[in-house]
Amino acid sequence: MTVLPTVPVLMYHSIADSPPRGTAGLAVTPGAFAEQMALLADEGFTPVPFSALARGGLPARRPIVITFDDGYADFHAAALPVLARHGFAATVFVTTGWLADAGRHAAGRPLDAMMAWSQVRECASSGVEIGAHSHGHPQLDQLPGAALDDELARSRGLLEDRLGAPVTTMAYPYGYSSARVRRAVRAAGYDSACAVANRLSPVPSQAGGPPRGYDALAIPRLTVRASTTLATFARVADGRRIPLIFFSDRVLTKGYAAVRRTRYALRRVTRRV
Repeated sequence: MTVLPTVPVLMYHSIADSPPRGTAGLAVTPGAFAEQMALLADEGFTPVPFSALARGGLPARRPIVITFDDGYADFHAAALPVLARHGFAATVFVTTGWLADAGRHAAGRPLDAMMAWSQVRECASSGVEIGAHSHGHPQLDQLPGAALDDELARSRGLLEDRLGAPVTTMAYPYGYSSARVRRAVRAAGYDSACAVANRLSPVPSQAGGPPRGYDALAIPRLTVRASTTLATFARVADGRRIPLIFFSDRVLTKGYAAVRRTRYALRRVTRRV
């Protein structure tokens, strides 16, 4: 049986000793993050931007993807210096309506201090890939068509306008998507997007194309948590011995996806009545 090549796509949120409200389990301390990045450097991993997964042709030397959701200010303060020290690529998915100086574009309720536009630009100029994470961080799969399209177009438009560069990647808020959402994402001009799923991502090859089951608009990631020990992190990065906690998370995610599809269908029926 042919074993398809895979790559770990790590998902971080906050890098802080005092986590944002509601995200305590997802915040990684600066000390733990520094240890994790040092381990990747010591073990010879090659971090690549998220968009590289859709393009294919990853480096042969232990590729890995490091992503961050939301755009918290602590990414700029605590994570960026560590990444720069190791020369690591990373991708930050920014919620544009949450930024500290969003002004008239402010939307949603940020959970903690967020980066300002100047800091997002500084990250981009430092080599960090910037992707979209919607505008107001809603549950995209529960939005009607017009609101969904606006969320996707507004976040991408603001990022491209402020950064002066194309934005073709995104991450779904809460990890929730559906076939309808993914069609809208493609129509909005994104060519790759990530969910959560807590499994390894298959890797498309430039010669053979995408492997069976691969979806560039639903690339899975592995959650790095406050409780992730360095030993567990090493197993996750290695990609061959994924801890059991990720399998249980995956089962819960699949079950909740079915619930969400039913919820959206019921809302549509209610709106028509």
